[in-house]
Amino acid sequence: MHDFTVLVLPGAFNSSVAVTMDVLGAAEAMAARAGVAPPRWRLCSVHGGPVQLRAGMSLDTTRLPVRPRVDRSTWVVPGLGLNTPGEIRQCLESADAAKAIAGLARHAKAGGQVAASCSAVFLLNAAGLLQGRRATVSWWYAPLLARMAPGCTVDADRMVCSDGPVVTAGAAFAQTDLMLHLLRERCGSALTDLVSRMLLIDGRQAQSPFIVTEMLANGNELVTRLTARVESALPDLPSVSELAREFCMSQRTLSRHIEKATGKSTQALVQGVRLRRARALLETSRMTVEQVAGAVGYQDATALRRLMKKVAGANPSRYRG
Repeated sequence: MHDFTVLVLPGAFNSSVAVTMDVLGAAEAMAARAGVAPPRWRLCSVHGGPVQLRAGMSLDTTRLPVRPRVDRSTWVVPGLGLNTPGEIRQCLESADAAKAIAGLARHAKAGGQVAASCSAVFLLNAAGLLQGRRATVSWWYAPLLARMAPGCTVDADRMVCSDGPVVTAGAAFAQTDLMLHLLRERCGSALTDLVSRMLLIDGRQAQSPFIVTEMLANGNELVTRLTARVESALPDLPSVSELAREFCMSQRTLSRHIEKATGKSTQALVQGVRLRRARALLETSRMTVEQVAGAVGYQDATALRRLMKKVAGANPSRYRG
């Protein structure tokens, strides 16, 4: 019986597949030292045989079972390396994706756990597995996933999001965080911590520090203008009601437009601008944390520390150059 089934689709992101294999391979090698059984895993595709990854790389796989069997393994789908909404839709319409989606749905229906990162999360949605659940995805795809999965709560701030038998992760390199999470669930903390130390992997809880608001908005003019307005006003921030009046709309209408474009509330967008400026000042200036807090509109450093810890999962000192 396997612990993990790694399902690889054509065009999968090289690094996402490789890090999956490296984490599991390291766990297999280090299990005896941790005093636990080594994880058992298989590398599969819908047809078996060689699978072409991005940039011309390929790897050999075994074929997924044609008929459903008792399978207690966690099915893991590495990121697909898709760069545009059009590429995502084209992938979902492919024959390989259709078979993978059907397999994921069957496995989950039988009580199995499924996991995916980056654009592979859209496969889980196509399988109907995100309905009524909380999930994360690459932060720039959060608005698209929210539109395609209206019954899902998209939490793009999280690096890994676990909701029942469905586990999702952010951008392609969040596959590392996903595998550590799954390994900890299956094989315990001792082995996972050992693998993390051996591979020099730092656990990351949030995508928030990496989000660029303008990219999240995909060029939305209102978000671009509002972001520029907030940045120019620092440290004297206008309230959300004042921003709404400046843009000649009600607070509710402004919030609706911002959430549609970014998946975030207006206040969250404003906080994101402040945190990005704070991080830039911490990384590039000699200002004290207290001075940085004042420069982005906080009365004291405690408020900045609290918000950075909550949203970014780190204290200001982490960003010192």
